[in-house]
Amino acid sequence: MFGYEFYVDPSRCIGCRSCEAACSECETHRGVPMISVDFIDRALGTETVPTVCMHCDNPTCAQVCPADAIKKTEDGVVQSALKPRCIACGNCVVACPFGVPKVMVKQQLMMKCDMCYDRTSVGKKPMCATVCPSGALSYVRPAEIALRRERPVNTFRFGNQTVTTRVFMMAPAKREEIAIDVADYVWEPR
Repeated sequence: MFGYEFYVDPSRCIGCRSCEAACSECETHRGVPMISVDFIDRALGTETVPTVCMHCDNPTCAQVCPADAIKKTEDGVVQSALKPRCIACGNCVVACPFGVPKVMVKQQLMMKCDMCYDRTSVGKKPMCATVCPSGALSYVRPAEIALRRERPVNTFRFGNQTVTTRVFMMAPAKREEIAIDVADYVWEPR
């Protein structure tokens, strides 16, 4: 769908998991959802966030694949691994800064969100975005998302590494990037 972009707005997620159910119905995923709804801090609250592939401009998962099984389409969608090539080593799982790829043991294959490429390449919206009741997942034209008070951001910083993505995350209006440093969350003994 030319002119449409994928947006994730964690502040709108209500944890209904409709996205997971819709994703698992996709023929290419064989009944396994390639999206997950994760709890932010389950011990302290009920906040949830949908986790999808961010479709990095320079995908680390593809860079570390020893079998060259992970490809990116011309329009920037990072595909699940190619079955004949994937050796299910798990390098992509470890390398992804967003924690998205999954190695499916039965299939001996890495699978992940491919933005419903089978649907979007023929002019349909991704399954998850069609069922999300709160707008946490949207596949719309940029003009539609501009009406929100949050700002779409597709630059993420992980320590010294900067990652730009095809998928946008909605962030507070003053943010130009989202910075995540694992060192901020490392427990230090007293």
